[in-house]
Amino acid sequence: MPQKTSGGGSRLRGLGVVVGIAIAGAAIFALTHALKHVNYDEVLAIVARTDIRVLVLALMLVVFSYGSLTIYDLLALRTIGRTDVPYRIAALASFTSYPIAHGVGAVALVSPVIRYRIYASNGLGALDVANICFLTGLTFWLGNLTALGLSLFYEPATIGLVDYLPPQVNRVLAAAVLLGVAGFLVWSWRAPRRLGTRKWPVRLPSGPMVLLQIVLGIFDLGAAALAMYVLIPAGMNIDIFRLTAVFIAATLLGFASHAPAGLGVFDAAILLGLGGEDQEPLIAALLMFRFLYHFLPFVIALSLFGGVEAWRGLRRKR
Repeated sequence: MPQKTSGGGSRLRGLGVVVGIAIAGAAIFALTHALKHVNYDEVLAIVARTDIRVLVLALMLVVFSYGSLTIYDLLALRTIGRTDVPYRIAALASFTSYPIAHGVGAVALVSPVIRYRIYASNGLGALDVANICFLTGLTFWLGNLTALGLSLFYEPATIGLVDYLPPQVNRVLAAAVLLGVAGFLVWSWRAPRRLGTRKWPVRLPSGPMVLLQIVLGIFDLGAAALAMYVLIPAGMNIDIFRLTAVFIAATLLGFASHAPAGLGVFDAAILLGLGGEDQEPLIAALLMFRFLYHFLPFVIALSLFGGVEAWRGLRRKR
């Protein structure tokens, strides 16, 4: 039996790699085609003309998004019964792990390592960190799937250029996603639930906590999508529901590709889903969003984590 399980796990990992490569390859092809006739001088001119107040508003929304991410860890800690760990530690673990792991394109590998380095000094072991990573991932997926389902149900044609499916099929898929989330909410509300094995038991959040996870996930995603939305010139006439659906699809495809910060994949999905004949304003918005949401937090998180490690090393020497 262990050999079968190991073989099945290897096949799933291999399939994930193949899917990721296929998504990245398709994105590179689409992005190359989309950027073929772009006037880069115009792109830079649009960035230079952007009102500083718009940039400040987008930056505030990015701060709200990352702030809500810190609550992911706090909820996970409360779910596993570690109420003794203060919020500042949860915030430090969340803010350092997510931007760095996403920035290097290895979330499943890097995020647990960084979280362990932060949480170990507060008495959490590897099993606790694994549970936290699972529960924060659950919050992310619940929020993303709910927001995607609501957006697609309201505007089913929004991602037709990304998934090449007719609006009726997208609406059916949206309804299925929403029913799945609702079913999980009802299932978790009726009684305390657990997953995993005897060696790795995972306590799932209660119904009210699941509902809070969904709201928090939608808030996180909504703040990030709004940051992108305010950076897009008003003349492009892109409504918020269309942007949200395309933004979520682009985010999920970026995660599936395992590319650093979804580089190329996220951008191709945005350009396909939102772009038209005039690509320069959208590319300018993408560049500004990339800087505010990915590059800046990555640099800050890397500096913060490096500072914490250096400080601990200095304490050990003393």
